[in-house]
Amino acid sequence: MKPIRILLAVAALVLFVFCCVGYWLYTSLNTPIQHSKTETFVTIEKGLTPKQIVARLADEGIISSAWAASLYLRTFGDTSKLQAGEYQFRSPITTLEALKELEKGQSQTIKLVIPEGFTRFDIAKRIVEKFPKEPAVNENDVLALMDDTSLISDIAPTAKNLEGYMYPSTYSLPRDAQPADIVKAMVQQFRKIWKPEWTEKARKMGRTPHEIVTIASLIETESGVEAERPVVASVIYNRLGRGVALGIDQTAVYIAKMENRWDGTINRSDLDSSSPYNTRKFAGLPPGPISSVSESAIAAALDPVTTGYLYYVRNVDVNDGSHWFYSSAAEFEKGKMKYQQWLERERQEIRLNNANSN
Repeated sequence: MKPIRILLAVAALVLFVFCCVGYWLYTSLNTPIQHSKTETFVTIEKGLTPKQIVARLADEGIISSAWAASLYLRTFGDTSKLQAGEYQFRSPITTLEALKELEKGQSQTIKLVIPEGFTRFDIAKRIVEKFPKEPAVNENDVLALMDDTSLISDIAPTAKNLEGYMYPSTYSLPRDAQPADIVKAMVQQFRKIWKPEWTEKARKMGRTPHEIVTIASLIETESGVEAERPVVASVIYNRLGRGVALGIDQTAVYIAKMENRWDGTINRSDLDSSSPYNTRKFAGLPPGPISSVSESAIAAALDPVTTGYLYYVRNVDVNDGSHWFYSSAAEFEKGKMKYQQWLERERQEIRLNNANSN
């Protein structure tokens, strides 16, 4: 009986070790790793062995364990698929995702991230930063390219520039890409998103596609909570229907950016501006979009829910970017006061923290 017990104990020990190794391997391969190399290139030269490749990734902080990556490749992977090239790895990224990037291959590319809600001014600045040229290209040069609306003339013949028609996404572009090519790629991505039936739906709503994209840009800048975007849309349409000024402060931000004086704070002069984009002073829609727009925001502009709401203010009880919605000015003022009290507490806390750190 003793030999059997010994064998069972050894088997149990082996099983335990196998499970521990399996758990460690799974965790090492699937845990996202934060790293600081998103803006730099990691070069994988031709001729490097798989062991040298994973060691390079570990040295750069892209993966947590070269040993785990090597074990995976020897056991489950295909080392012949790993390709030489210059790679930019997003952060965070798992070891498996990093190895998949090596299988796809990258050569002389730059990742250009355009977030939802970016304006053409933000986009121009980022293009200049990410794609330096000789001779130098400045932001005004790129903005001038965005005045060419021929790429969207069939969708928005009245558009004065490409604001709202450069789709927010992550683009992988050649390092020698020219600004004109980059702008064109973003517009082409918008055209892929825009559905032909949306043009017809806009017409049935009594709106042009350009007006829908303009409304979508207002929704985009007002709420990042997808579920409530159709409700924000309802407020915009309700106010338009009553001829009430929209009062969207992000249009004041846009005015300041257009006039090259945005300092991160909405000033009284911004709210008093005579620009037709000032939705506090003028009723109706601004002349055009005020930001890039996502498919979610366009969908909300085309399909608002039916409500009686005319106002909204940030929900400070949840503080997740969502809003309270109101039908009456009196209720709105109560919510607004609560928001302002919360905002002042936040400012006081920031001032206190700054004082303590000095």
